[in-house]
Amino acid sequence: MSYCLAIEGMQPESRKELHKNYHDNHYGFPIHDDNELFGRLILEINQAGLSWETVLKKEDSFRKAYDQFDIQKIAVYTEEDRERLLSDPGIIRNKLKVNAAIENAKTIIELQKEFGSFEKWLEHHHPLTLQEWMKLFKKTFKFTGGEIVNEFLMSTGYLKGAHHETCPVHSKVLAQKPLWKEVEGK
Repeated sequence: MSYCLAIEGMQPESRKELHKNYHDNHYGFPIHDDNELFGRLILEINQAGLSWETVLKKEDSFRKAYDQFDIQKIAVYTEEDRERLLSDPGIIRNKLKVNAAIENAKTIIELQKEFGSFEKWLEHHHPLTLQEWMKLFKKTFKFTGGEIVNEFLMSTGYLKGAHHETCPVHSKVLAQKPLWKEVEGK
């Protein structure tokens, strides 16, 4: 069952609203801000082995703990910052995931130097198949398995599939010109 259809049957109402907000306003929409792109990558990495609902409930805490996903700040986190994150009950306290966020911030700074932005790096490699993206991410970033890469790219408009074509949000996503649509139209 697609995410679009699954939300309608969710109970209680608070759970449904949490998912509906993400689905209707964020999922599949292109992101043009590097910090927000990086933030989505952090959230997707932290979802590994857990439910997306757990991550959605903790998103505000992630933003606060990780300096609003500021790449420049996260890249220079110290051992003290790592310990702070690992003791923060508002986020997922997994050493591998915390370390991945810090190391990936450093990597993105290097990509920004070379390509101008994280977004431009993604655009430079677009279009790739999911398998090609997975190889590229595995070579470039820490803690980026296949499902993480797929969801990150789908949720940010680089891969098709976030919304079923009959979903009312699908047309809103299309209006934002996701890169997958540009390739499909050629």
